[in-house]
Amino acid sequence: MSHPDVSQLNAEQLRALTASLFSRLAEQEKTLQQRTERNDSLTHRVSYLETLNKKLTHEMALLKRHRFGKHSEQLNVLQRTLLEDIVDADVGGIEAELEAAQADSLSQSRPKQQPKRVPLPPELPRRLIEHEPDNTHCQCGCQLQRIGEDISEKLDYTPGEFTVERHVRGKWVCKDCETLVQAPVPAHVIDKGLPTTGLLAQVLVAKYADHLPLYRQEWIFERAGLGIPRSTLAEWVGRCGVALQPLADALRETILSHPVVHADETPVPMLSPGKKKTHRAYIWAYCTTPYAQTRAVVYDFAPSRAGEHARTFLGDWQGKLVCESPRVYRRV
Repeated sequence: MSHPDVSQLNAEQLRALTASLFSRLAEQEKTLQQRTERNDSLTHRVSYLETLNKKLTHEMALLKRHRFGKHSEQLNVLQRTLLEDIVDADVGGIEAELEAAQADSLSQSRPKQQPKRVPLPPELPRRLIEHEPDNTHCQCGCQLQRIGEDISEKLDYTPGEFTVERHVRGKWVCKDCETLVQAPVPAHVIDKGLPTTGLLAQVLVAKYADHLPLYRQEWIFERAGLGIPRSTLAEWVGRCGVALQPLADALRETILSHPVVHADETPVPMLSPGKKKTHRAYIWAYCTTPYAQTRAVVYDFAPSRAGEHARTFLGDWQGKLVCESPRVYRRV
């Protein structure tokens, strides 16, 4: 784009030209910032998917060991069931990440086919939750008329009993200006999913706090009146893991905001692809001190005990690191 000779412009024309240039510069800076944020988000997702890929490779090696290994190396029924739960949960997490990546993509090949959901049993007790607009008067001043409603059902659970949340969203329209008003859809952890946040919390707490494997929870739910397949429960766990990742990141930032951090590592067996025996990997734990106002703990898996893993977690943090193995952390 060519510009006129500024020496031939008067003061008013110079001001207009300057304002135009500043406007274009602001638009370019905004576009550049949006591209940078998009690239950072994609980089984070690629890193997350690479980690999940390594974990699935490890789990696939365990499955091959069970299928083709010697009798002494094969897994028993309970070990195999627990491993299948982990694989299904990871697959659910990867599917959630891929759906989020596809939603951000500008080009989509074809619309995603939604799976058919089996209707919830009619004998389960229902709890009616109505969502109506705060104001039933149109902007033009006319009274809105209710012309219909949208109904969705969410499965809820309290120990020993299933209930159904029946969400009714009325449709209100103005006959004069044909304006349609409807209350927004409440936010859910799994968009358009079946479970409520209470049911998801029950599954996660039972699995990780009460140490109940998903196959046992499947039995418990079946006794309560509705058997939920273990594969479905595992998918919910994986999607919750993706949804809770910002919480884990926030906990890490909270821990690194303190001047003193405690750290320790615990060995765990890991079977690498292509090898016939396990080697020692580590779960690194970082937490605040007992005297900190916020009590937080973050666990970080690493294939070795090398100090580079702690350096990656700590980043630019400057403070006092309290640990039991100074020879390891001295290299941090």
